[in-house]
Amino acid sequence: MILDWLLDRMAQRTDRPAVIEASVCSYATLIEGVSRWAKAFADRGIAGRVVSLEAEYGIEAIAAMIGAAVGGNILVPISRAADAHREMFLALAEVEFRVRPDAGSRALVATGRQASHAHYQALRRASTAGLVLFSSGTSGSPKAAVHDLGLLLNKFVVRRHAYRTLVFMQLDHIGGLNTLFYTLANGGTVVVAEGRTPTDICRAIETHRVELLPTSPTFLNLLLLSEEHRRYDLSSLRLITYGAEPMPAHTLKRVRAAFPDVRLLQTYGLSELGILRSQSRDAGSPWVRVGGEGFQTRVVDGRLFVKSPYAMLGYLNAPTPFDADGFLDTGDLVEQDGEWLQILGCATEVINVGGSKVLPTEVENLLLTMENVADVTVHGEPNPIVGQIVVATIRSAHPEDPAAFKRRMRLFCQGRLADYKIPVKIRFSDALHSARYKKQHGITANAEKATP
Repeated sequence: MILDWLLDRMAQRTDRPAVIEASVCSYATLIEGVSRWAKAFADRGIAGRVVSLEAEYGIEAIAAMIGAAVGGNILVPISRAADAHREMFLALAEVEFRVRPDAGSRALVATGRQASHAHYQALRRASTAGLVLFSSGTSGSPKAAVHDLGLLLNKFVVRRHAYRTLVFMQLDHIGGLNTLFYTLANGGTVVVAEGRTPTDICRAIETHRVELLPTSPTFLNLLLLSEEHRRYDLSSLRLITYGAEPMPAHTLKRVRAAFPDVRLLQTYGLSELGILRSQSRDAGSPWVRVGGEGFQTRVVDGRLFVKSPYAMLGYLNAPTPFDADGFLDTGDLVEQDGEWLQILGCATEVINVGGSKVLPTEVENLLLTMENVADVTVHGEPNPIVGQIVVATIRSAHPEDPAAFKRRMRLFCQGRLADYKIPVKIRFSDALHSARYKKQHGITANAEKATP
């Protein structure tokens, strides 16, 4: 049976808490939910079909996901963060049945589509479950990556440490799925917060004695700005992992100071490859070593290439991105120090000012050390003379005259940045991150003031 090893693990822990949301649900309750959903799919003859899972974390959503996989179906998770693209995702993935665990009698509905993509056919021939994940689409239209789910989850067969873990990255994010299945495979407890604000997260950590918080640098910065971590007892935390975007050195220093007894670990992964095992050089270092479990890495012209034993079959809507040796160009720019890497940012975000390259993260890291800068994101805008100019969108700690801030910023940057790297235009906004708590490079929405 598909995922029989996972079901066996769960059956060994029936009396332990598996999922905590509004109430505590044991592994026995989760197993019952999986059986109920597996039967619902079997009774409808749904096997080897493309099934959306439109939900957030919860006992029913998790049970439906595993129940669908047990039947060899191909899962297409879609969270609320993807609402703007939902219909496009359903069509692109050729979803044949929609699953909405909170929809009562309409929880399982046929769409009338027939999915026939070659990757789906390969999964059906192998009698295995599949998974479709969508890229963020920041550098173009979202791409749909198709995985062999059984293969992707094989990395969890080796037993590791069990944590009481708060799930932060959503169900349709490779990091969120990695967290969920790591926790269940090792007999840990999945904790679901009421929301994703700093208050919601801190309250859940205190109430349920959470040990592991996997999140993003953007959220950690928001947490520190809110000071909610001072208002709750977070002493149960043992490990904070962060990924999905580069960590600013200034933010990392502040996180380390705020949580001196918590181990910090940078993670790295992509929808196309899965999550690599990682090791930070030390708690306050942006340098990380990635790989493990069959992963191979190499750096070519400052770009990171990765070969993964858990790589996707391919895209539904794009050619294969793998080279002849099976390596994927991640598009991430890195510095290398022996086996250690520092992630600098995505190549598509580099700003070209008259032929000179500007990395947004370099400018952001400096501006974050300025007085009255709570957060910042930097991007390029077209310019008829130099090609692009550098634009900074600032979240200030307190109101400040935009012209005065710009003068102060230029004085601060002189001698610290080359002139072409100093932002030409400044915007002020409180909305610097997406629904997935990642910085939005190129943000113009909700800008309150602009200073050219």
